Amino acid sequence: MCVREATERREKDSLSRYALCAADSKGRPSPERQCVVRTYFQRDVDRVIYSKAFRRLAHKTQVFLRPEGDHYRTRLTHTLEVTRIARAMARALKLNEDLAEAAALGHDLGHTPFGHAGESALNELMDGGFRHNEQGVRVVNLLEKGGKGLNICHEVTDGILCHTGEQDAGTLECRLIRYADRIAYINHDFDDAVRAKLLKEKDLPPRLRETLGDSPRERIDTLVRDLVEHSADKPDVGLSPECYDAMMELRDFMFERVYKNPVAKAEEVKARELLARLFEYFTGHPGALPEDYLGIAEKEGHQRAAADYIACMTDRYAVMYYSGLAIPKGWSVVN
Repeated sequence: MCVREATERREKDSLSRYALCAADSKGRPSPERQCVVRTYFQRDVDRVIYSKAFRRLAHKTQVFLRPEGDHYRTRLTHTLEVTRIARAMARALKLNEDLAEAAALGHDLGHTPFGHAGESALNELMDGGFRHNEQGVRVVNLLEKGGKGLNICHEVTDGILCHTGEQDAGTLECRLIRYADRIAYINHDFDDAVRAKLLKEKDLPPRLRETLGDSPRERIDTLVRDLVEHSADKPDVGLSPECYDAMMELRDFMFERVYKNPVAKAEEVKARELLARLFEYFTGHPGALPEDYLGIAEKEGHQRAAADYIACMTDRYAVMYYSGLAIPKGWSVVN
């Protein structure tokens, strides 16, 4: 028995009856020889972490666009925080931690530069719209590795697609990602908003502090414990009605006070205009796209290729590329 097979046997013996064991995965779009050490989902964790799309998350906006300060969240730090919450909940519920980790690490690979402002801009520009969860599936299935994709398991792809939107993931491990994502961003974005002096802890309504806690750390702990207690040995995962309502009220509070705050969002108009100009340029000049995207332009149209390329950009690369198009360079004599 190899190391992987021993791990798969331990999963069968120790995980919940509602967990998905790696040996029961539907597998990959393109079959591969199995690793002797790592399970399907352990390999997918590595494939996501080693991808270029994952590294680019370090330079993509979470909420505050290009903030002055070293301690504001980026899309990468948000992803890592979601992953830790998801894995902790999966462990407590005896679900497959590796599957939860792989889906959590990949859940935001399809995000654009400039956060949700960028997503909104491309959604308005693209025929048929643009959604970052669907783009994440394109990243892992097509855009990575020069058009080969990562060939990750069907369940991990399902977790990326279903972490937001109306469709529920097919596994409990991946259904956790929706909760882990929301628990992470509403609390950590609150922390960043306090750091930016947009909020004070006392601004949170007393009923929310009474139900969830007096700090982001306490509120995360409350929500995680509630989900674990409410979901133990059940065929689905979720929060108690009281905690769910409080979480959604906190989310509404964040939208009103932070996500739509004119101070925090002052530069987003410029970001949207920048992406609109890039989209216009690449749809009109598809030959300017990198070689990997030319085939997409031929098969799926110029809009699709332009959106794929722009969505992959980091904030700073988008600014740099736009500057090269829009800002004249100084003339000098070449000796």
